Amino acid sequence: MDAPLTSEEHEVLLRLARQALVETAGGGLLSALDPCQLPARLLAEAATFVTLTRRGTLRGCIGSLQATMSLAEDVREHSRAAASEDYRFMPVTSEEVAEIEIEISILSEPRPLAFACPEELMARLRPGVDGVILTLGLHRATFLPQVWEKVSNADTFLSMLCEKAGLPASTWKAPGVQVFTYQVECFHEAQAHPA
Repeated sequence: MDAPLTSEEHEVLLRLARQALVETAGGGLLSALDPCQLPARLLAEAATFVTLTRRGTLRGCIGSLQATMSLAEDVREHSRAAASEDYRFMPVTSEEVAEIEIEISILSEPRPLAFACPEELMARLRPGVDGVILTLGLHRATFLPQVWEKVSNADTFLSMLCEKAGLPASTWKAPGVQVFTYQVECFHEAQAHPA
């Protein structure tokens, strides 16, 4: 996205995400999407993460790092997946839907971050701004920029990211680790909506 979406475009995406959440929790398939009814910018390819919270606690979060479908479809698909496929949680039930708040993060294109040593890596990260992807061999994990709100120390942030990737916490200091950063346009429902 060259420029941030408008508040009206945010509302359309949040509405699509909620509809997908309701349909998924109800055990149904997602209804067909009519592209003619959508603003043009929501038809451009984009990568998103959809985060579900219930009473302030994480209830599901799934997304993609690379754009493979339209923004509107990506949001719907990840809302469905966050409600039903996040391995950390049982699928969302119809009874929970009214208490769930949806947050959408639209990702910029990930860029490699060059660094010569662990200290330089920590210094180049921008807490609260950068989402981080860490890879080593077949291991890969990411944290959205919002994670900095809970973990503001770069050392701890990177250690937790290694553990998320299934690696020892100190692996980020090892040779061969690759780091990519991205930024997000993040917006969410002001409050949970009744189903």
